[in-house]
Amino acid sequence: MVVLFLFLYQCDSQIDLPLSDPDNGGLYFPDGFEALVVADSIGRARHLAVNSNGDIYVKLSSSDSIYGGNVALRDTDGDGKADIIQKFGGVDSKRSLYGTSMALHKDYIYFSTALELYRYKLTPGKLIPDGEPEVVLTDDHPHGVHWHITKPVSFDNQGFMYVPFGTPSNACQDLDGTPNGSPGGTGLDPCPELELHGGVWRFDANKTGLTQKDGQRIATGIRSVVAMDWNTVDNHLYIVMHGRDNLHSLFPDRFTPWESAVLPSEEFLRIEEGADYGWPYCYYDQMQEQKVLAPEYGGDGQIVGRCGEMDLPVMGFPGHWAPNDLLFYEGDQFPERYKNGAFIAFHGSTNRAPYPQSGYFVCFVPFKNGLPTGEWEVFADGFPVVDPIVNTRDAHYRPVGLAEGPDGSLYITESKKGKIWRVMFKGDKRRFDPDQLDSMEKRKSVSHIRTPDKVEDDLQRGLDSGQKAYNTFCGNCHQQDGMGAVGRFPTLAQTDWVTGDKKRLINVILNGLQGEIEVNGEIYNGVMPAHKFLGDAEIAGILTYIRQSFGNKADSISTREVEMVRNTSEMSN
Repeated sequence: MVVLFLFLYQCDSQIDLPLSDPDNGGLYFPDGFEALVVADSIGRARHLAVNSNGDIYVKLSSSDSIYGGNVALRDTDGDGKADIIQKFGGVDSKRSLYGTSMALHKDYIYFSTALELYRYKLTPGKLIPDGEPEVVLTDDHPHGVHWHITKPVSFDNQGFMYVPFGTPSNACQDLDGTPNGSPGGTGLDPCPELELHGGVWRFDANKTGLTQKDGQRIATGIRSVVAMDWNTVDNHLYIVMHGRDNLHSLFPDRFTPWESAVLPSEEFLRIEEGADYGWPYCYYDQMQEQKVLAPEYGGDGQIVGRCGEMDLPVMGFPGHWAPNDLLFYEGDQFPERYKNGAFIAFHGSTNRAPYPQSGYFVCFVPFKNGLPTGEWEVFADGFPVVDPIVNTRDAHYRPVGLAEGPDGSLYITESKKGKIWRVMFKGDKRRFDPDQLDSMEKRKSVSHIRTPDKVEDDLQRGLDSGQKAYNTFCGNCHQQDGMGAVGRFPTLAQTDWVTGDKKRLINVILNGLQGEIEVNGEIYNGVMPAHKFLGDAEIAGILTYIRQSFGNKADSISTREVEMVRNTSEMSN
């Protein structure tokens, strides 16, 4: 009897798991959890998948035809560390940028770019797939901007796959022929983007060579999706949506910088067929726990209007945390309370200025009777290393991908250096107690997780007018250190776009800029909103500040120079 007890105890204690790193790879977890670093510096890692034999496949943020946009990793000696690391699956195309998805389904490995979904057939025993990938799905309609159009994929248990088509605008106002994202601008009503964007489409998972017209839209009103997973318990697709941005900079008369930092919610959606979740007309306010009308459609943060008819999320998270992966845990290694609950990787904000950036951790949402309890917990933290995070680039690591291994371990990727962690439970599952979560509950007080104090956490107290105006209207994207955000917003440091032609620079801030540009060797394809609503003196102050900051040493710009460019621009229009 004693021998049997010891045997059961040893099995329950997961004695066959590899040794953890002494510092858990620099991360913090609830008591009983430990971690090791599987690999480091493999490239800007996004999503990942783990095969039944433990092989790991990671999607990088971009692809190339020489080295490949995916990474395969294998541990041959059982220590948990990858000792074979190989790249594969390059796609020689500009369309290969913004890689996102990596998924395993029926002996195939799927990966996506912004505009295509591919798959390889895996050969048992081989780490790297043979031959060329099949094109499963092509996003074949025109895109002037590559915002929010990545292609994550999920599969149900009835032979279907699900792919979102995100929106290339903030609130159906940033595209050609609209007010170009100018403050006070109105959104198009009805929004023409909703015909081909802003929803989730269902496809036959057994077919290739698909385009959007081969699928069926099952839900609409969904702005941008990177985090998505099929819940096998209730047979529903779940999504954690990226909410819209820039409430204060676009509508400074209706929203304070603090409101813009914490709103709107990142919405956790249970996808019902035929549902409308409100974008672009509405957004969810997690503090009021209701949908409210977007300012582009007459809202002021309180008006509900037509939004009372929209479908609600199952819960809402604070704004701009950037949910980039969702995983329903089905394994047996972790304590029972984690079974069928949801892990969410928050990549972290870029646009909370003038308050500290927030997110950058992995949370856990318990489920009870098939539905989320409405509570969330900090499961893994320590990725940023620094606190507070003033600029996005300050964070040492930004978590992105989640995957479950065959033994129930949880794998986490990050996008800055390409590190992979394996999280394991080494405690006694039968004696796991909520008290073991206390240390993680205390981590909600760090500045990259807590709700910022309206006064004490304001980072622009005591700054001069030019820097304040920059932080308010430019720092959300280009960051307060002017270094931008990789792949999204270009740097302002030591670039001819800033220190060169004054008239071009003034024209950009007055009239905005849309389309592909190259800044210091990096390609960007986005939308710079017009800021002609600002006064000439205010624009001159902002541009003088950026031309003489961030290592720039250019001369100042005068109010008169701004006035002359404005007059010329208005005359030409």
